[in-house]
Amino acid sequence: MLEASNNNELPPIPSKRYFTIGEVSELCGVKPHVLRYWEQEFSQLKPVKRRGNRRYYQRHDVILIREIRGLLYEQGFTIGGARQQLGAPGEVKTVTGAKQDQKDLVRELLRELEDLRTLLN
Repeated sequence: MLEASNNNELPPIPSKRYFTIGEVSELCGVKPHVLRYWEQEFSQLKPVKRRGNRRYYQRHDVILIREIRGLLYEQGFTIGGARQQLGAPGEVKTVTGAKQDQKDLVRELLRELEDLRTLLN
């Protein structure tokens, strides 16, 4: 199993539609019981459950789990802090500096639009 600080060394996510809990465990460097616990703590994490209550995770679930893992193990957030960082369901933020990056992008786009308006006039 991978150490908690080796998030950059996680294996690439294969192009499959569904992953078992064991596969996700290996892809994310987190034990299955931790994944089951995180399902209770993070409302965004909802794997498909099929026959026998087996969990099948999709690609977006794996990406979310890697993000949660990074927040908890690498950035030192608590469960509550990580939950707050991720925001409400459907409002997933990627990293701590994402808000600032978005503001910079919006400013840059506004400048470009103003330049285009000037050219058109």
